[in-house]
Amino acid sequence: MEGQYNLRSPAVKRLMREAQELSNPTEQYFAQPLEDNLFEWHFTIRGPSDSDFDGGIYHGRIILPPDYPMKPPSIMFLTTNGRFECFTKICLSISKHHPESWQPSWSIRTALLAIIGFMPSPGHGAIGSLDYTPAERQQLAKKSRTYRCEICGNVCDKILPLTSKSDDSKQEMMDLAAQLSMVGEKEKISRQQRELGDCVATAPSTPSASPLSNTADLRQRINSNISAEPGQDSSAPSTAPSETATVAASSLDSTTTAGPGSAPAAPSPRFQKLMGRFHNLLVSHSHWS
Repeated sequence: MEGQYNLRSPAVKRLMREAQELSNPTEQYFAQPLEDNLFEWHFTIRGPSDSDFDGGIYHGRIILPPDYPMKPPSIMFLTTNGRFECFTKICLSISKHHPESWQPSWSIRTALLAIIGFMPSPGHGAIGSLDYTPAERQQLAKKSRTYRCEICGNVCDKILPLTSKSDDSKQEMMDLAAQLSMVGEKEKISRQQRELGDCVATAPSTPSASPLSNTADLRQRINSNISAEPGQDSSAPSTAPSETATVAASSLDSTTTAGPGSAPAAPSPRFQKLMGRFHNLLVSHSHWS
């Protein structure tokens, strides 16, 4: 196989080293590249104990990108298991579906331990996930031991029998699954925050209305609506604004043109009465700006 690849390639160097490290099967997993393709591996894992997959032996494929380990692998199962679909690239934080969560320091061994640790977790509708009943999964776990791969042979013979060391591996798998879940959640939150920031940045801004910009419009409303004193017909046409409108409008001018440091004059009783009527008018026309 060495003659087929550029030995200077970082991906080739890394995969050859990992193939050497994983050449001996363990109680929980075994994985090796195909004889004619260093970038396609077959793996065998044991179902986690104290779960619906207890006693199951599961087989699958790992497809690695040319720029591994800078990008994550694709993972799919070949054994029916009730948790992941067969022949479908599954969605995990250590798979190709989430490159933002992948870390180059992770390895194929990391992926295998993470898969075992994630198997008892709910699918939550992720790509390639299934939510079979516990009874169905237990039945599939028993059936999985008879699976035979066309390339690897009987998968039940690929891993070692359980020993007392299995408890240590189980704790490592659970810790790794929890760590990867936290990484995935952090990336999800960061992505949502970035999307929210983009929405805020691109949202059209509505300029706030200046009080002074509405003075002319308000004055026009005063002149057109307060056109008669009490006892007069308000619907009758008027050629000149009433005294109320004149006083109210002039008070607007004095208010809007006053300097920032000037002290307001005390309003007279007549002016207070007129402004009371003006206030009632504003209430009845609440749609004004």
